[in-house]
Amino acid sequence: MNTKEKSKQYLQNFIRRLAVWTIWKYQPGIIAITGTVGKTSTKEAIFTVLRRYRNVRANKGNFNNEIGMPLTILGDYKEIKGKLFWLKVIFLSLCRLIFRMKYPELLILEYAADKPGDIKYLLDIAKPQISVITAIGDIPVHVEFYSGPEAVAREKSKIAEVLPSTGFAILNSDDASVLAMKDRTRAHIMTYGFNKDAHVMISNYEVKMEGKNPLGVAFKLTYGGSFVPVRLDGCFGRVQAYATAAAASVGIAFGLNLVKISEALLDYQIMPGRGRIIPGIKHTYILDDSYNASPLSVEAAIETAKNVGSSRKIAVLGDMLEIGKYTPEAHESIGRQIPKVFDILVTVGSRAKFIAAAALKKGMPKKNVLSFDTADEAKLEVQKLMRKGDLVLVKGSHAIALDKVIEEIRQV
Repeated sequence: MNTKEKSKQYLQNFIRRLAVWTIWKYQPGIIAITGTVGKTSTKEAIFTVLRRYRNVRANKGNFNNEIGMPLTILGDYKEIKGKLFWLKVIFLSLCRLIFRMKYPELLILEYAADKPGDIKYLLDIAKPQISVITAIGDIPVHVEFYSGPEAVAREKSKIAEVLPSTGFAILNSDDASVLAMKDRTRAHIMTYGFNKDAHVMISNYEVKMEGKNPLGVAFKLTYGGSFVPVRLDGCFGRVQAYATAAAASVGIAFGLNLVKISEALLDYQIMPGRGRIIPGIKHTYILDDSYNASPLSVEAAIETAKNVGSSRKIAVLGDMLEIGKYTPEAHESIGRQIPKVFDILVTVGSRAKFIAAAALKKGMPKKNVLSFDTADEAKLEVQKLMRKGDLVLVKGSHAIALDKVIEEIRQV
């Protein structure tokens, strides 16, 4: 280990200690969120519900790893920026430890599990009283670094296992791997999903349109014999219904009723790159789901595009990374679904060529399938393809940089 790596490790350890000491001093309630799909949307929905009634902080952006999560505990930081950033963090954190200062009553924290041991590392910093597990799927992201999907599920189940008997494990009832975690915790169980046996049930889901203009989604949330309608303008996909149902479950755990929860959800806004429909050039619409991708989330995005009316549908799909030996199988599975929904397919990256090959095998015309190695190569070609009334889905792993395609084809 060279000097730079040693310095980084020392800083990480010190920031971790500061976070542990801060939790010990201020004793905030901890709401933990993990899963392979929908963590950020779920975090935002929970924050939206609780901020009306409690002093709450949630991690910004992708602050969910061994550096980002402690930073969220130490302050409301949005990004690591500037040469003096770490000195500022350490100084303010020490002041907060020496003096009694204002601090959030609740922390909403994402727990990332990129590799074995990550969840334990984060739990040693902050143990939750409420844990939310969103979804795992048959081929979860980061499975490349585990022995298989079951190992990923075991890693993520740790946030349910550590809960006290007075805590709440909030589980997606539509994901078998997640629902099985009910047997791995002593906490109270609350389930959510489209399953009719879920404690918080989603029903009557529909995409709202005004002519050919997509407006958002609407559905009902039912709990304990009561229900409320929920409408999310500018939000698309069942993942948003799951996120708000999980948030409703957390709200119920805090004693809120469905009416207060539905009123709070009127303020819910989806994060960029996670399922928003935005105006595109040439009077088109873009389903911007470009932030990241896993097999489960791509399938969800395809389902969303299927339910939005348009003249033509174009799929711009990039590599799904960190799925190891499952790479060909997962991409081919996506490719077989494309001809049922889309008129044109554009793939970006070497792995996404498996999507193109499978779509061709399923009968998609060769002239309607284009493959590129990089987003820079693809973006102008996508622009040329587009015409009035099209819906363009853009989705791929973050490293494929499909946000470049979005910037090229969005209406400025």
